[in-house]
Amino acid sequence: MPLYKTISPNSQTTVKIWKITESFDELMQAVNLKPNSLERVLGMKSELHQRGFLSVRWLLQTFGYSDQDLFYDDFGKPHLKDGKQISITHSFNFSAVIVSDLIVGIDIEKQRNKISIIAHKFVDYEFDYLLENAEDYIRKLTVIWCVKESLYKLFCTPGLSFKNHCLVIPFTFEDEKTVAWIDYEGQKKRYNIEFLEFEGFTCAYAIA
Repeated sequence: MPLYKTISPNSQTTVKIWKITESFDELMQAVNLKPNSLERVLGMKSELHQRGFLSVRWLLQTFGYSDQDLFYDDFGKPHLKDGKQISITHSFNFSAVIVSDLIVGIDIEKQRNKISIIAHKFVDYEFDYLLENAEDYIRKLTVIWCVKESLYKLFCTPGLSFKNHCLVIPFTFEDEKTVAWIDYEGQKKRYNIEFLEFEGFTCAYAIA
């Protein structure tokens, strides 16, 4: 299972992306799961999801953590017992974990044409600078989705809407960064976002 990329956005933050190549059995042998985690993974109907779940636990080990160090709050947000901030994502054959002293969120998505069908559900302001017939339309939509998903994980507040409360300013692929805002119930917060593309996937992470 190769470590695909390690990124250090700042001295307090590390991102690790993993390419999942092992079988379910190989992954199971490589991690030590808590009873509730074992029950959860065995209850998954998709082997793709099982391998994603297990690969995240293997990734944790590269940070020096184990499944025992990870827990989730009532909103489903992951936490580490030592107080470090963490966010987790996996999509098809890639997974990623970001660990930081700062509040963070991360998302990976496969670039697929079907995202255009649901664009109206998560895009509002951004339609002002998106060109539907442009060759990079799907790629830009995927970046916007990943940015908003990472913000959602970071903010972790019930009722937050991708379309109504999250805003991504115009960006270029060359810059691999943008600025996004959350405007929610009187709170207006600005976030620096970094993103990258690889093998038909997009990854974005937000740092508070």
